[in-house]
Amino acid sequence: MSNNPLNAYKIIEKTTISGRETEARVLNKAAQKLKNCQNNWKTDSRGYPDSITGIKLDEALNFNQRLWSIFQAELSKQENPLPVNLKQNLLRLSTFIDKRIFELIAYPVKDKLTIIIKINQNIAAGLNNSAQDLTAQLPEPTIMTARAAL
Repeated sequence: MSNNPLNAYKIIEKTTISGRETEARVLNKAAQKLKNCQNNWKTDSRGYPDSITGIKLDEALNFNQRLWSIFQAELSKQENPLPVNLKQNLLRLSTFIDKRIFELIAYPVKDKLTIIIKINQNIAAGLNNSAQDLTAQLPEPTIMTARAAL
């Protein structure tokens, strides 16, 4: 049994969170990183992001790029169970996001973050809804299931 309640919670969380919920959380985290940059955007005397904003922006863009690269790799797999049309649309969307990220790296503009933020949030919302639909079909986890994870 774990002595640290936080570790116990993390173990339970890992055993009860679906893949879709995980993807939704990561997309929301990516959106939040970009939103934090946007909300705290400061510029230097030339109008470019100041050093702190630049560092945070690079971190947020890198996180988003890695996330969408993982999605691209998963969507490209032959054994991916999603319908072909949905995979193609998501891959097209990921190409748009790649272009926007590269554009922001070269020419950082605060307002150009909005579209990536909204895309991440909307896809996360859709994933959460479908995960809830799936969860409604499953039996509730019991205390014994939670204890087994400890």
